[in-house]
Amino acid sequence: QVLLVESGGGSVQAGGSLRLSCVGSGNIFSIRTMVWYRQASGKQRELVASITFGGITEYADSVKGRFTISRDNAKKTVHLQMDNLKPEDTAVYYCNADLTYVSGGLYGTRDAWGQGTQVTVSS
Repeated sequence: QVLLVESGGGSVQAGGSLRLSCVGSGNIFSIRTMVWYRQASGKQRELVASITFGGITEYADSVKGRFTISRDNAKKTVHLQMDNLKPEDTAVYYCNADLTYVSGGLYGTRDAWGQGTQVTVSS
């Protein structure tokens, strides 16, 4: 079984900061790209930031300069440092991982998702 568990969400005022974390557990052999998505109420899910195993990062234009994604490969963890938060950042944030797992001596790949964590930014 493979699990991704997010933490760190909450409520802050505009201009504040939050740090989201996502930890992978279970029969994970390796994780390639890790991605943070978000989905605001009534809107489609959108990519926020991604990071490859080697540390190459990409960001949505709306968060460039304010959010920083990082990862610890040994701990199967990805973080999202969110600074200068704005009300439009309010959403449920989801962790996603493109990974290889081991089960019964066989390797498989899957696109895993966490359960989401709520971020609310008030003006």
